[in-house]
Amino acid sequence: MTFDASGRLPEAFLTPGGSSFMDFLAGHAPDLLPGRRNLGPGDLSKDVPHGTTIVAATFADGVVMAGDRRATMGNIIAQRDIEKVFPADEYSAVAFAGTAGLGVEMVRLFQVELEHYEKLEGTTLSLDGKANRLTALIRGNLAMAMQGLAVVPLFAGYDHDLKGGRIFSYDPTGGRYEETSFYSVGSGSLFARGALKKLYREDLTATECVTATIQALIDAADDDSATGGPDMQRRIFPVVGVVTADGYQRLPEDEVGAIVDRVIEARHQRPDGPAAPLT
Repeated sequence: MTFDASGRLPEAFLTPGGSSFMDFLAGHAPDLLPGRRNLGPGDLSKDVPHGTTIVAATFADGVVMAGDRRATMGNIIAQRDIEKVFPADEYSAVAFAGTAGLGVEMVRLFQVELEHYEKLEGTTLSLDGKANRLTALIRGNLAMAMQGLAVVPLFAGYDHDLKGGRIFSYDPTGGRYEETSFYSVGSGSLFARGALKKLYREDLTATECVTATIQALIDAADDDSATGGPDMQRRIFPVVGVVTADGYQRLPEDEVGAIVDRVIEARHQRPDGPAAPLT
């Protein structure tokens, strides 16, 4: 960081133009933005840990987001307790699948971006505005995505205007798509989404919605080697965030563990999980 002759920060640092922290960073320290780094040619995806499956589902009072805890590096389990679900701000949550290091960095930058806007403008962005800001971050990482270092987030939050939860998915180029009721991304997403298709109901309670997302993650782990199911020996469980009109809450570990215990106990009788009615 550069100081002037009096030892103070330059005026530009004290009066940044616009309300975007990303724009300010691009003007003064562009090398700190993820997409501005030159990594050289080649596919680097096999050399770094990757996070896998995350799911989100709405319920009457808001939205639930959950993620497994495994990170893989090729055929190796790189980490068993990685966290992929975070609060974006007071009323929204963000999670990622893809390159773990860049994913965590993107989440932190997104959190600062939202906080920076709120401090400058004195108000929070709308949920659509927050989703659009995340789009810009993903597009900034496009060069790295072309080298195999893609990050694919999932964003969800409580919309005070619509009085309910909303879910937004993205592609590696920054394309934004609003999803209905539930969605999943990551290597086990097809299996998780298939499970949610059978388990989801619009009248789910918060606990039932959390249970459905955990069932979906277990189904994903059952068919996708890169997705980690609950680690019963180490008591490592999915990270679950719940967003309602009261704000974001990370579900305590003991509550998640109690739900996992009930689900696993039921699967001793039916390993493939609960059966959905035919009609």
